[in-house]
Amino acid sequence: MTRHRLDPTSETTNDVYSRDHRPVLAVDAGDTVVVGSLDASGHLERQTVPGEARPRLFAEARGHALTGPIAVRGARPGQTLAVHFDDVRPGEWGWTVAGGRETPVTTRLGLSDVAPAWLLWEIDADAGVAVESRGWQVPLAPFLGVTGVAPAEPGEHSTTPPRAAAGGNIDCRELVAGSTLYLPVQVADALVYLGDGHAAQGDGEVGGTAIECPMTTEVRLDLVDDRPVPSIHAETPAGRITFGFDADLDVATGDALDAMVTWLATLLDVDRATALALSSAVVDLRVTQVANQTWGVHALLPTGALGV
Repeated sequence: MTRHRLDPTSETTNDVYSRDHRPVLAVDAGDTVVVGSLDASGHLERQTVPGEARPRLFAEARGHALTGPIAVRGARPGQTLAVHFDDVRPGEWGWTVAGGRETPVTTRLGLSDVAPAWLLWEIDADAGVAVESRGWQVPLAPFLGVTGVAPAEPGEHSTTPPRAAAGGNIDCRELVAGSTLYLPVQVADALVYLGDGHAAQGDGEVGGTAIECPMTTEVRLDLVDDRPVPSIHAETPAGRITFGFDADLDVATGDALDAMVTWLATLLDVDRATALALSSAVVDLRVTQVANQTWGVHALLPTGALGV
C-alpha cells in the first residue's frame, strides 16, 4: 500500500462537487492519504481579531473549500467506499460565527438581522484544548465536517446540504480519529472530497458553524462490498452510526432509525420488530446538524451495547 500527501492549493481545492472534476490525485484501494485542508471559508491567513477579513482562496466562494477530488482507481457504482480516519489534527487557530443571516434557528431566536457574533480561538492540538480570545476553553474533538463523493447527477453541486446518496457536509461530531465512514460510490473512481475541519462541535451545530479550522487528516481509502446497510453509515469509537438527511426532520429521523433497525437485525439475526424493541432500549437518536438546509439525524448504537 502507498502513502500519499495532498496539500491544499488552488489546483487541489474545489468549492463545489462535480463528477466532471479532474482528479487532483489518484490512489489504489487501501492507500493512505495525508490530506491538508483549509478552513471551510478557505482562509489563506489567520484572523488576528474575531471576524477580521483576511485573504481567501476563493474571492467569491460558492461553498466549502474542499481538498479533492481524489480518485480511487477501480471504484464503481454499487460498491462502498470505506474512509478510515487514522489521524485528525487541527491547525493552530479557528473561528466561530453565529447570527446575522436568516436560518430557521436564527429566525426562531430573533437573531437574523443582528450583527453576527464572532469567536476567535487559539488551538493547542498537543494539549487538546481551544481557548477563545476572551478566555473560554473547549476540549478538542477534531473531525472533518465534509467527507463525500461526487454525486451521480451531471453539473456542479453545492457543498452546503448533506446528501443521502453522496454524503458531504455531514457534520457528525462522532467521526473522530479511529472512525470509518462508509459512502456508497456514485461515479467511477468515487471522486472523494474532504475538508471543513472542526476542532470541536456540539450535536446540532446549532449556530451554523463549529470551531472552524484548517486540518491535517490521515485517511485510508478502501473499497468494500456487502455492507449491512446500503446507505451512509459509520463505525466510530462511540459506536455504530446510521444517518438520515432530509428537509423534513421527521423523514431524516425515520431514515436514520430505519437503517439502524436493518443493521441491528442483521447483527443479531432477529426480525425487524425485535430489532426496533432492542433499539428502544439502547439506541440514541441525535440531531446531527440543523445548519445546512437539510436536517441531519444520526442513530447511535453505543459500543458494547447488546454485546455487539
